[in-house]
Amino acid sequence: MPRFTGSNRLWLAYVACLGGCVTVGPDFHPQHEGWAEHWSDPAIEQATMQHAQPDASQWWQVFADQNLERLMAEADAHNADLKIAGLRVLEARAQLGIAQSGRYPQVQQIGGDALYTKSRHSGNSGPNSSGSWQYGIGFDIGWELDFWGRFRRAIEAADAAYFASQANRDAVLVLLHAQVADTYFTMRTAEARLRIAHENAALQKRSLEITERLFKSGESDELDLQQAKTQYLSTLSNIPTFESQITLARHALSVLIGRPPGPLPELDEQPGKEGVIPLVDHAVLQDVPADLLLRRPDVRAAELHMASQSALIGVAKADLYPTVTLLGTLAWSASSSSGTPSSLLSASEVAGSPSELALAIGPSVTWNVFDHGRIVNNVRVQDARLQQLVVTYQDTVRQAAREADDAATGLIAALQRDSVLHDAEQAAGRSLTLANTIYREGYSDFQRVLDAQRALSAQQDAYIVNRSNAVGSLIALYKAVGGGWRTEQPLVDPATREQMEQRTHWGDLIKESNAPSAAPLPPEGQSR
Repeated sequence: MPRFTGSNRLWLAYVACLGGCVTVGPDFHPQHEGWAEHWSDPAIEQATMQHAQPDASQWWQVFADQNLERLMAEADAHNADLKIAGLRVLEARAQLGIAQSGRYPQVQQIGGDALYTKSRHSGNSGPNSSGSWQYGIGFDIGWELDFWGRFRRAIEAADAAYFASQANRDAVLVLLHAQVADTYFTMRTAEARLRIAHENAALQKRSLEITERLFKSGESDELDLQQAKTQYLSTLSNIPTFESQITLARHALSVLIGRPPGPLPELDEQPGKEGVIPLVDHAVLQDVPADLLLRRPDVRAAELHMASQSALIGVAKADLYPTVTLLGTLAWSASSSSGTPSSLLSASEVAGSPSELALAIGPSVTWNVFDHGRIVNNVRVQDARLQQLVVTYQDTVRQAAREADDAATGLIAALQRDSVLHDAEQAAGRSLTLANTIYREGYSDFQRVLDAQRALSAQQDAYIVNRSNAVGSLIALYKAVGGGWRTEQPLVDPATREQMEQRTHWGDLIKESNAPSAAPLPPEGQSR
């Protein structure tokens, strides 16, 4: 057993103590811009109201549509992008485990060997041969002290990356719920426009039949007939377009909820919703827009990526300084001059063989003094990457504010147009009635009937499209403030979990039932 002098003990104690308190590299601080912390906008204030219900995490409940709610639940359970995002959280958690292993001895090796040596020599008595066996087993340990915080910074980086993966999963949820709702109401809009096209085609068909009868009886010229026919066929040509839009929207919904294109029984759970476009005049929020903006999942993810990269600067800087490693070896060796193979030796013969037990332990210092700029430039690379992420974060916040402002502005404009377009639709219907009456009584030509039919069709379609724009702007507003981040589904669904556990031992890692939603940033300088 080695013996340590007083000076050696003091030196080792100094190294261990200093290794626990020195951390190179910058400490991360959030890069919030002043305007973002107090951001608001007249359009946002006009288009939103603060209320406890419904919760913005499940904002689609404002539509009171059970069909939509069932589609949301199916998407949460089976969407492919969401599954991948959950698996990336597991991957990041495993990466964090790798980083945390740096707290322990990096080298822990057990080795053994058995060597047989045979020699042959000649003498007075003639040729002679002999053999010997050598046995050895040893345990080596090497522990690089975290003198400059290399491993602490690596854990800090992996920890921030882990939380960033959770935020990315929340961002996938926000996008997924917005896509499901937007696609659903795109389908409902196409259904409403298809219904209007059928209704107008029926009106125009009756006009065509009348003009055809009048033309055959000689009471009208062919121009009225051909104009009526043109308008009728033009309206009919729109019907396949709307039917195609409905089919495509159903296909998109099927993929969003993790199915191949096919029937969607969820759309028939609540009858009477075909072609219905609800009008919701404001978004319900539980906090001020500025706070919601900074808690938006993609904004949080951008900030966490900055925190991770900031820690990597410390990892790179640690290479500028010497590394202090505690090395230890415990070895046992034995030899036998017998020419008998070890498998044939008796236990007493092995036990009686000469053997040696050795223990060695002590510190080792290495310092890469002449790196020709490699380490310094690596630190610069990491710092440049951090600055890129700072700019990316600031731009992400600006883009989020623009999205929210655009959506609120679009919602307000659509709401203002709604009542006007409704009155215009009523007026167009009344105009068609009057035009038909005047035409039948012979006080007007057929052109006024055609104009009135065209105006009615256009106003009805414009009214439905504007309602669709209002719904789309409301969905975009909720998405812009990060609404819809919560789900009851686990990170990994049971079938995938079973498949993965058959391949790999996951321990307790894969047993997490739910991913944290809207997780705050970890405290500065701390890891979780």
